[in-house]
Amino acid sequence: MTYVDHSSSRRRLAAIALLAALAALIGLTARSADRDALRHIVQDQCLPHWRAQHDPAPCARIDTPEFAVLADRKGGAHFLLIATRTLSGIEDPQLLRDDAPNYFAAAWQARDRLATIVGHPLRRDAVGLAINSSLARGQDQLHIHIECQQPRLHRLLQAEAADIGEHWAPLRGAEFPFLAMRLRGEELDVDPFALLASGVPDARAALGAYTVVVAGMQFDDGPGFIVLAGRTPSSAALLTGPPGHGLVPPGETLLDSSCAVEPEP
Repeated sequence: MTYVDHSSSRRRLAAIALLAALAALIGLTARSADRDALRHIVQDQCLPHWRAQHDPAPCARIDTPEFAVLADRKGGAHFLLIATRTLSGIEDPQLLRDDAPNYFAAAWQARDRLATIVGHPLRRDAVGLAINSSLARGQDQLHIHIECQQPRLHRLLQAEAADIGEHWAPLRGAEFPFLAMRLRGEELDVDPFALLASGVPDARAALGAYTVVVAGMQFDDGPGFIVLAGRTPSSAALLTGPPGHGLVPPGETLLDSSCAVEPEP
C-alpha cells in the first residue's frame, strides 16, 4: 500500500497560499501610501469626467451613480468595482441599510471587462469576486476585486460543490477554515454582506475582520454561486507566518489575474 502524506500536502498548499498572500500584501503596501487613492481617483477624476464628457477615464466604466469600474494597476485580468460614495469597506454600516446597493451584484455584472483582457468570454465558474478585510487591505474605499478563480480554489470548489448547502457551514476538505454557502440563480440577487451579517453568529459586530469571496458556479441543477467568508489576520501578522488557527487568507489572494483556470477556446 502506498502511503500518501496528506498533512504534508496541506502544508505545501498552505505555504503556496501564504506566498501568494505575502506577494499581494507587499504589493498593496508598496502602492498604497495614500490609503484614499481609490476614492480620489473615482470622486475627483472618473465621476467629473463622466458628468462633463460622458467619459469615465481613468475608470473603465461608470455603472449608474453608485459604481465605478477601474482596471487594477497590477495589470492582467483584474478590475475593481469601487463605490462612488465614500464607504470605508466591508465594515461600513451603510452596507447593511435596507436601501444599500448590492455591490457584489454590480461586480458580477462587470465581469465582462475580463473578456477584454483574455480575448474571449469567460465561463461563469472561472470568475471570482473578493473583498478583503479591514485588517488586510491597502485602500480604505470600498472596492471588490474582479478576477478569475485561482486554479486551486476552482478545483476545491468543484470537488466540494455537491456538499455545500444553502446555509453557512464549514467548507469541508479545505486548507483554510472558510464558511461556505450556495446561492442559486444566474445573477447575484442576494447581498453577501447581508448574508454574512445575518447568518453568521457575531459577524455583524465584527464585519471588518472578515473577508468574502464569491465564486461563480455551474451546479448540476443550474447556475449559481458559492460564497466563502472567514476572519483574516492583519497584514502585519500574515507577514510573520501562516494565517493561524481559525483564520483565512485575504480573499484577493484566492483570485488570479492570469486566468490560468480558463483555457483558450
